Amino acid sequence: MSSARNVLGSPLKVCGTNPKTGFYRNGHCDTGAEDEGMHFVCAMMTAEFLEFSKEQGNDLSTPMPHFGFPGLKPGNRWCLCVERWKQANEAGMAPPVRLESTHISALEFVELEELKRHASQ
Repeated sequence: MSSARNVLGSPLKVCGTNPKTGFYRNGHCDTGAEDEGMHFVCAMMTAEFLEFSKEQGNDLSTPMPHFGFPGLKPGNRWCLCVERWKQANEAGMAPPVRLESTHISALEFVELEELKRHASQ
């Protein structure tokens, strides 16, 4: 069992398993030295965010079978790079966040109050 904590200080909960998310594809927004993208934020995908991300050069909706990536749809939960979430937030396009599944390391980049403003289940 992981000892990772979420932004609320409690044990990190599963973000998404269908499709399986996380840098380690274990369903959690766990992180480690290998995670250069800092996939800390558990977010609920929206059509608006997926389009925004595609416009920024990160197409999350197109399947890439050679990477084992099914492509995301609105409603999927996914561990986002904290910088992408922050960029989307500044543009007014931030997807909802599941606080219980967002890694505590996100607080090094985003204020808890800002994450709470976008909180969802």
